[in-house]
Amino acid sequence: MKILVINAGSSSLKYQVFDMENETIIAKGLCERIGIDGHLKHTPVGNGKPVFDSDMDFPTHGEAIAAVLDKLVSEEYGVVASMDEIGAVGHRVLHGGSKFIASQLVTDAVKDAIRECFPLGPLHNPANLMGIEACEKAMPGVPQIAVFDTAFHQTMPASSYMYAVPYKYYEENHVRRYGFHGTSHRYVSAEAIRVMGLPVEGSRIVTCHLGNGSSMAAVKDGKCFDTSMGLTPLEGVPMGTRCGSVDPAVVEFISNLEGISVSETLTMLNKKSGVLAVSGVSSDFRDLDKAAAEGNERAQLALDMFNYAVRKYIGAYAAAMGGLDGIVFTAGIGENSPEVRANILKGLEFLGVKLDAEANNCRGKLQKISAEDSRVQVYVIPTNEELVIARDALAIVTAG
Repeated sequence: MKILVINAGSSSLKYQVFDMENETIIAKGLCERIGIDGHLKHTPVGNGKPVFDSDMDFPTHGEAIAAVLDKLVSEEYGVVASMDEIGAVGHRVLHGGSKFIASQLVTDAVKDAIRECFPLGPLHNPANLMGIEACEKAMPGVPQIAVFDTAFHQTMPASSYMYAVPYKYYEENHVRRYGFHGTSHRYVSAEAIRVMGLPVEGSRIVTCHLGNGSSMAAVKDGKCFDTSMGLTPLEGVPMGTRCGSVDPAVVEFISNLEGISVSETLTMLNKKSGVLAVSGVSSDFRDLDKAAAEGNERAQLALDMFNYAVRKYIGAYAAAMGGLDGIVFTAGIGENSPEVRANILKGLEFLGVKLDAEANNCRGKLQKISAEDSRVQVYVIPTNEELVIARDALAIVTAG
């Protein structure tokens, strides 16, 4: 069976097509600037056909989906003879609230639940739903599967997910920690348990999804025990443009100081803060490394703050789980920055972490980077959220 995987953003739509017989990608692409002027890059994989890379008119997600489907079956750029070969469409959905602990076949009730989470994921959930409804219209009768970023974290105990605010806000308004990047944490933690040869029961892993958005997860017995992001993706470690955890009073203080609304302040904390704000250079860690090497003290401070915050979470989660078997680095920074990994691990020797500097000099591949005598195994494991979505879609369709 072939599965189409969709990740719809507010003005973009990324996609991959998997042949699930051998879990290989046969096409991938990106529709950009939806609602503006539009651009599609479509790349067939493994069949020798050319890449399509051109401007196109996408007033809505509907036109973007139609363009993708047209390219998938076209004689020049296609990878399937007809859309009948697509057995299901898997959709990344940011927020499922506390209703979904697993991926779901999309029904009217599931779409209503996604809408109910609009206040919790105002930038992503509406776009995710637009992608689902565009596919429903373009591909009538083809099962649509929603895979929620928050689902993996629903195993957290109440002591991990509750906030110490008046209880009515939890009961009436569902204010609690949800966590994000769940599909990534789920994939790399399962891979870690496999490659480390650990039994699932009793395993204690910290997964570090480090990119422009970064989050940490404590995975105990193969299930999420705690995670760093909260009600929204703003909480946790400092990120590219997000501030991470700060004293909540900072919001009121800045609002009053600048004469701006709380919403405007939160926009600033989401889009104009993080390592970008500290460094004054960039939100891209490659730029920070270069600036720091040239003596830029603020760039170095931004890196130090990030490394310290990740290290602190690792130590806290080791304590919370009563020990630590493994640490996993994944996502753009985690997979591709030996320097960041090495600096994060400095100071964790007391846990039994011992880095193999030569092995750590790797990028973008599965690699054990801890020394043979390290009591805690450390791995780089490239994430594959799209494959998880495709697997879930296949499992739901075949089970049904």
